[in-house]
Amino acid sequence: MRHSRARNVIERAFGLLKERWGILTSPSWYSVKVHNRVISACCLIHNFIRREMEVDPLDSDMKEQAEYQHKNIDVVESSEEWSSWRNELAQRMWYERTNN
Repeated sequence: MRHSRARNVIERAFGLLKERWGILTSPSWYSVKVHNRVISACCLIHNFIRREMEVDPLDSDMKEQAEYQHKNIDVVESSEEWSSWRNELAQRMWYERTNN
């Protein structure tokens, strides 16, 4: 009985992730190692959004889903702001790694 409940929880969790991240809806041609990292990254970002935002955009999208056909994010364009933030983060991480 516990096994079937755990399976249901896992299936619901992957259902939520697949709604948010289009990369999880199609077959993957990546290696198993890379695919596991993609899933982990999706989980981490999902949890970050849930923790940091007062209202999860996915929750409001689900309410409006009957009226509006939601498209998955399949292209992300970089901006100077995000590129700068990413580079600063990478530099801080490298500094912490090399100085500890």
